[in-house]
Amino acid sequence: MLKKLFQSFRPPVRGQHHRRTTPEVINKSQHSLQRSQFSRHAVSIVERLQAAGYQAYLVGGCVRDLLLGITPKDFDVATSATPEQVRAEFRNARIIGRRFKLVHVHFGRDIIEVATFRAPHSDEDQSDSHRSSHNASGRILRDNVYGTLEEDAQRRDFTINALYYDPVSERILDYANGVHDIRNRLLRLIGDPTHRYQEDPVRMLRAVRFAAKLDFGIEKHTVQPIRELAPMLRDIPPARLFEESLKLFLNGQGAITFEMLVDLQLFEPLFPASSQALEERPTYTHTLISQALSNTDLRVRQGKPVTPAFLFAALLWPALPGRALYLQSQGVPPIPAMNGAAHDLIAEQCARIAIPKRFTLPIREIWDMQERLPRRSGKRADMLLDNPRFRAGYDFLLLRESAGEETDGLGQWWTDYQDANDSQRRDMIRELGSRDDGASGTAGPRKRKRSGGKRKRDDEQAWD
Repeated sequence: MLKKLFQSFRPPVRGQHHRRTTPEVINKSQHSLQRSQFSRHAVSIVERLQAAGYQAYLVGGCVRDLLLGITPKDFDVATSATPEQVRAEFRNARIIGRRFKLVHVHFGRDIIEVATFRAPHSDEDQSDSHRSSHNASGRILRDNVYGTLEEDAQRRDFTINALYYDPVSERILDYANGVHDIRNRLLRLIGDPTHRYQEDPVRMLRAVRFAAKLDFGIEKHTVQPIRELAPMLRDIPPARLFEESLKLFLNGQGAITFEMLVDLQLFEPLFPASSQALEERPTYTHTLISQALSNTDLRVRQGKPVTPAFLFAALLWPALPGRALYLQSQGVPPIPAMNGAAHDLIAEQCARIAIPKRFTLPIREIWDMQERLPRRSGKRADMLLDNPRFRAGYDFLLLRESAGEETDGLGQWWTDYQDANDSQRRDMIRELGSRDDGASGTAGPRKRKRSGGKRKRDDEQAWD
């Protein structure tokens, strides 16, 4: 895995890319794009803006993805028209954002994002009322300085995202040799990497995400400053990091993304407690998180639903037992110790990544099920089966076992119990008998020798 990762950090191909003041114009006969591949709504916006006298192009990810043979999720438009001018052209338009004003043009459920050309992030020679603002570390706080098409291309993050497609002439305008980098499957920042990361540290996460998602190498100058600048992520608003974390781990390449985040020291600013667990119990922590992400990747590729709650429960779990044991050493009973540790861990994590309450509550319930699943005597087993969180808790138990946790066959017992009829279930409960662990919430059941029996199929896992 790491060998593949290191190989992805390829040096630049021969001949460095320099900034262009005029674009390379790639005519219809020189590229594979077809006007019909783009959203008809996005094309109509471009046509209407051009008819009104403005410059307008399809830009960024949709152009990049179609050149790679990938179906785009979004179709964005860049234009010389200001947000107010765009809104004046479309009655179904709405201006959004403060730090970065955009226009959303609504076509039923289809929303096309329209952005005005931006100028490079410099406070020089700008009026006080329109200049972009930076904090002391260089991070951009406000970005509504409008510019030309050429300036807009230079202020975009990666060369592969600085491609402009005109559906009217069916030409591509390439200001940063992005087509060349796409052909060479190389991710390269536009401009000085250190300065660009200081402007927006989230670009470091975007570099990892694009490299993993597209299976691109990262150009050496682009990757070189990341480890040193990684702590800057601590200054990013937690709500923004939540959205970025979903993009990182739910794009179908979460497992390799995790490897890259750890190697580039970007994992610690996002998940400090889990990063500490990775140092203290490297094999177990790495295995559990990697397995959870591999399972998630498979479900994403199969088009099956996934929930951030299960994913965050797995990412944070390795840090939980040690905290609970510490509280027990201070005289706190086992179950209250686990509850207290879970509360503190989630609170600390939310200070770094703002996980919404609609996910933190299921996280706690999944963890709580790990304490309840060993307690199966009497009617408890049937009551647990009826619990709406049983399936997620059961899946999580299997995940823990796959990472090497010794549960004395608890996962297999629950697998058998779900497959058994009523009579067989009664026999299984009686077999527990007077064993102490049948009523214990802190110790797993003793090892039971069983033959046969299959665990629940992957497509039945309750990750949704």
